[in-house]
Amino acid sequence: METRKFYNGLFFQIVMSIVLGIAVGYFWPSLGIDLKPLGDGFIKLIKMIISPLVFVVVVLGIAKVGNIKTVGRIGGKALIYFEVVTTIALIIGLVVANVMKPGQGMNVDTAGLSLEEVGKVTKNSELPHGTEFFMNIIPESAVSAFASNTMLQVLLVSCLFGFAVVRIGGATSEYVINLLDHISKVIFQIMGFIMKLTTIATFGAMAFAVSQYGMQTLLSFGKLFGAMTVACVIFLLILEVIMRLFVGMGLWGVIRLIREEIIFSFATGSTEAVMPQLMSKLEKAGCDRSVVGLVVPTGYSFNLDGASIYLSLTLVFLAQATGSDLGLSEQLLLLGILLLTSKGMAGIPGSAFVALSATAASTGFIPIAAVALMLAPDRIMGNFRTTINLIGYAVATFVVARWEGMFDKKLGTAFMQTGVFSSPPTSSHEVKAD
Repeated sequence: METRKFYNGLFFQIVMSIVLGIAVGYFWPSLGIDLKPLGDGFIKLIKMIISPLVFVVVVLGIAKVGNIKTVGRIGGKALIYFEVVTTIALIIGLVVANVMKPGQGMNVDTAGLSLEEVGKVTKNSELPHGTEFFMNIIPESAVSAFASNTMLQVLLVSCLFGFAVVRIGGATSEYVINLLDHISKVIFQIMGFIMKLTTIATFGAMAFAVSQYGMQTLLSFGKLFGAMTVACVIFLLILEVIMRLFVGMGLWGVIRLIREEIIFSFATGSTEAVMPQLMSKLEKAGCDRSVVGLVVPTGYSFNLDGASIYLSLTLVFLAQATGSDLGLSEQLLLLGILLLTSKGMAGIPGSAFVALSATAASTGFIPIAAVALMLAPDRIMGNFRTTINLIGYAVATFVVARWEGMFDKKLGTAFMQTGVFSSPPTSSHEVKAD
């Protein structure tokens, strides 16, 4: 087998795009601002196809299982895992913020801060509460779920459709499954076309980010970025332990598996843009299609590990920066509120700011105006969030697949050791980006 040159690989090309984007943004900031449409256009192209992609993958996954109880068990285990791991992420953020104290000594006067800019970012959105959260999962119509690209609504429609296919059975069921399988091939082919623009999109997104926020932001919020880095590393060590205990494999193999997706999501601040490639690679690494189809889309709504670290760390940072002392009881209450607000972010515009504002308002410990401090560094913090979120989706899929006995460890181990998939993918879904 001919070895492909390293410079022909997508990972190398994305890294070079990031380097060039940083250079353009730093030396020619006006040009960097003009390059914004490159990244935005690419992400819009990806989002255009996400809903039909999730629909066919989830329906085919449920149909392959062929048992509604088994599907419910997979979903239940995934949600339990999400709850436990995101709680750990919240606690890590709190602990790191208390130990490193990134906001101490800033002495920010909140009287000089305005909520007007925060309102522009959040578009005055509010987190849904109680029954409102569950009611929002139900779309006005099946078509509106896809038109609005609301993940939880698309998941609901997909699950109901999949359950109906399983229940009907027979020739009708087989016809629908074969049709969707052919449609899925077309969708993944479209994704292949779009993915050819990956390096251009990465270049434009990074050039714009550096041009808009500049290197000064990195310096002025250096302690906060340092604390976020430490928290993320600690969380990755936790994921390493989870992978070793429940899957019998190391985290480094997972990172190696999805390295192109990690670097791209870091550069663009979007995990949705890499969902198709992520799902394809997890299947090829030994995770059953049905588990991938259920766990990954659900994880995009409920398994926000990076966002959980960000929320708890940032709220304590804001308290320190504004001189609001938080004792143990206040921080425990903060943790309890975050357990709720961190789960209500899915599909909310400006979700990070909405969650920050909602939590600050709920506790009363932190001035709501203090959230405006995060307007400048949030884009960079978003890179941390998306990277950890993405790794979290992959680890969750491996864990649930192993729990259900639907993980081919031979395939996974072969890739971790050699970096080469030892057999064709378990489905025909393969996104080719180069």
